[in-house]
Amino acid sequence: MGMMARMRNLAPWFILGVGGLFVLFMVITDSKVLDFIQTTRHNIGSVNGEVITDKEFSDFLEAARRNQQAATGRDIDESQMDFFRDQVWDAMVTRKLIDEKIKEFGIVVSDDEIRNQLLGPNPPAGLKQQFTDSTGTFNRQLYESALRDPRNKQIVIQLEDQIREQLVQQKLQDYLFASINVSNQELLDQFIQQNIKMKADYILVDANTIPDSTINVTKDEIKNYYDKHLDDYKIQAQRRLKYVMFRKVASKDDSTAVFNNLIAIVNKLKNDTSSFKTYAQIYSEQPYSKDTVSILTLPESARDLLLTARVGDIVGPVKTFDGYTVYKLVDKIKSKNEVVKASHILIKSTGNDQNDLKRANEIYQEAVKGTDFASLAKANSQDPGSALKGGDLGWFGKGQMVKPFEEAVYSGKVGQILKPVKTQFGYHIIKITGKNDNDFVIEKIVNKIQPSGTTLDKLYNDANDFAYIAKENSFESEAKLMNYSVIETPPFTEDATAIAGIGQSVALVKFAFDEGVGKISDVVKVPAGYVVAMVSDIIKPGFKKLEDVEIAIKNTLLRQKKIDKAMQIASTIRSKIGESTDLSIASQVYPQAKIASTETEFNSNGVIPGLGREYAFSEYSLNAELNKLSQPIRGVRGAFLIRVTSRTEFDQRAFQAAKESLRNQILQRKKNYYFSQWIQDLKKEADIVDNRYLFYR
Repeated sequence: MGMMARMRNLAPWFILGVGGLFVLFMVITDSKVLDFIQTTRHNIGSVNGEVITDKEFSDFLEAARRNQQAATGRDIDESQMDFFRDQVWDAMVTRKLIDEKIKEFGIVVSDDEIRNQLLGPNPPAGLKQQFTDSTGTFNRQLYESALRDPRNKQIVIQLEDQIREQLVQQKLQDYLFASINVSNQELLDQFIQQNIKMKADYILVDANTIPDSTINVTKDEIKNYYDKHLDDYKIQAQRRLKYVMFRKVASKDDSTAVFNNLIAIVNKLKNDTSSFKTYAQIYSEQPYSKDTVSILTLPESARDLLLTARVGDIVGPVKTFDGYTVYKLVDKIKSKNEVVKASHILIKSTGNDQNDLKRANEIYQEAVKGTDFASLAKANSQDPGSALKGGDLGWFGKGQMVKPFEEAVYSGKVGQILKPVKTQFGYHIIKITGKNDNDFVIEKIVNKIQPSGTTLDKLYNDANDFAYIAKENSFESEAKLMNYSVIETPPFTEDATAIAGIGQSVALVKFAFDEGVGKISDVVKVPAGYVVAMVSDIIKPGFKKLEDVEIAIKNTLLRQKKIDKAMQIASTIRSKIGESTDLSIASQVYPQAKIASTETEFNSNGVIPGLGREYAFSEYSLNAELNKLSQPIRGVRGAFLIRVTSRTEFDQRAFQAAKESLRNQILQRKKNYYFSQWIQDLKKEADIVDNRYLFYR
């Protein structure tokens, strides 16, 4: 390999050098977009007073888009662009905040440090590898010659920049993580959680089995609880918005345009010698594939069409979940699993089986005499879901219906109306409408149905018109006049990044806290479309009133008292069992007691098979004497009596051998958490202005 080629192969190693912890910090390291353009015009936002222009963000966005294309081989789907812009904006803000902290901490990397990295005794591994032969010998002379070759000047400059970036990151890591360490107890706890497995028998006195009527919670108890836990009912300043949502949905014209476009493609395909695959690669919005599928995995709209199609036929366009789809039926092959199609009329069980069967037989007789089955189902079936469709249940395979129903359908013939079949739901009169034992080999062209530019422009203009009129007159009356639905949000705080019902919108949160009641916003772009909002309520910080939380407190106290009662019952059971190994004695004391085994093993993470998360259960089991019944253990679900039947022995040698690996795992987890929390805190403290909603529609 020539030196120039070797040098060009070096760059990718640096991009992967530091790892996932600083992905945001590393984003687009070869971009010059962070050479800030100091201007007051076209500002898309700012971070702690430092302006971000629309050009700067657009350049950063485009660079990120190119990186995404290079990594995945595909461009960002237009439907994902809003989300992608949010990610890029977040990365840009994060980068600026980190750069600010690097300056504040005085972190610098000298030219000598870079030179030492490149020319020192231990060059970076990725560099060395390019100049190491098959015997593992590093050719230092060739390496240094390549670095000094004038033809490699630009590549070396790029490598130096990347090394500088890497060293800055390393120094920042050293600064941030200097105080993070892992204790021996943490190592021991992690080893135990990964390696100590247990099984147990248990008796559960479930608090839910204790009737509410047996427990009394007084007003004084509720008041005392409220006073002691007042901090639990602290509320921050909050806002509510009333809003009208103009949703981004495709119009009928958009749908028709996609359909007509695919019709044209199908017509062209039928008169062309090019393969279906070629057309799919050009026109499909999904990667080309040839798939063998069951009829059950096909969209309902395509099932019957493909069933009646011949091999080689082109079917569609058909409306599916993906949009409009054109299929080519490449082949039909025998399936291992036959599927069936049926309609039914359900006569629900009333408890009087004789009357239920009589009614079912009457309807059956009408059906076999020729009365339209679908009409009978609509008039008589007590399965509302299928009755609306004339009793049609569609296609299904084995295991999807209750056993008696399944056995009846699979044993019958297509077109046959079966005598009433009894299941746990009642009596079914069943008509078998289809059977199929083929799978389908298909190719497809998929086009999504998305709002066109014209539709989005109209949507934005409608929102803009409403915002103007609402500001001039009245938000709610104008919405009513124009037949728009007005929705009110739940309360949200100033640090919210998303609003229930609206989605993520920093701009609307800021608007709500900057303006007074009755103030109406401009049009704001949100994930679902466009919103015009009005501040409807300002909630001042303080505490929730007792009357607002009284029911919740009562339920909490009720639960506590029921668990207290469960503990008393468990104590009685424990006394009754004594030294006996017979846990069934519990049923004599309290018939609702659950006697069970964990069956599968559990560890110290608190998740108990069949019970869910019960930390007290796993904590007791970790150190309990084997095969001895415990005293009552207070859990989340109630009171437990536990007998640990097996537990892995602690292996000191294995623990010593695993220590270093465990230390690295825990340390990395702590670093990741610390860095994530540090970034969140930076963002909370920062003055971030986001005006992107003014630039993107």
